[in-house]
Amino acid sequence: MIEPFEIFGVPQERSVLIVVDHAANHVPDDIDLGISPEFLNDHIAYDIGVANIARYMAETPGYLSILGTVSRLVVDLNRFPDEAGVIPARSDGVEITGNAIGDRERSTRLNRFFHPYHDRVAELIRDLDPALTLFLHSFTPKLRSGLMEIRPWEIGVLYNEQEAASRLAIQHLEQEGLVVGDQQPYSGKDLHATMKRQAEDIGKAYTEIEIRQDLIAHETGQRRFSEILLRICDKVRTGLA
Repeated sequence: MIEPFEIFGVPQERSVLIVVDHAANHVPDDIDLGISPEFLNDHIAYDIGVANIARYMAETPGYLSILGTVSRLVVDLNRFPDEAGVIPARSDGVEITGNAIGDRERSTRLNRFFHPYHDRVAELIRDLDPALTLFLHSFTPKLRSGLMEIRPWEIGVLYNEQEAASRLAIQHLEQEGLVVGDQQPYSGKDLHATMKRQAEDIGKAYTEIEIRQDLIAHETGQRRFSEILLRICDKVRTGLA
């Protein structure tokens, strides 16, 4: 049986911890989502490109990454456990018919994947006291629903109440020559479950970064952004000291 998380890198106190909720598109054999298999390679199933970025970053001493191992369509780790969307009924116009489940099966899924993942993230933050936690995501260039045109941002920085690390990240990302979205393409004040529970609520420094998926769908882009984010995290960590 697959573990609910994977960890890469060597644990080290005051390191940078990279948390990747939507790293995988895996659906366990005993779960039938009721969707066409083609959607498992779509942005609705996982955050394309970020898993390898987190793994590459964790090759550098002082960086550790933890990745969720099941599709966000099985359980969305960036939600609160009592939210309806933690087991989504639809995503970007696609009905997830296999997620029409009762309370018992819902509880089973949360206990199998959601709670062990978040418990381990919380343990790492408690034991290692990271200097910075990076919540890493990616976003599709264009939603299927057509509510927006092509998204122009190459990278977005999200935050909720605590802004210090994200303000530094925006500044340094712009210096890299990137088109940076401040609270784009989403607002961290709306979608903030993991950052809030795992960092903000306990007073830990964090930022959340989303990279546009067409830039990191291949190894060249993944390597490029892993190097960029290593530079950014080092500068943010220094700026917060």
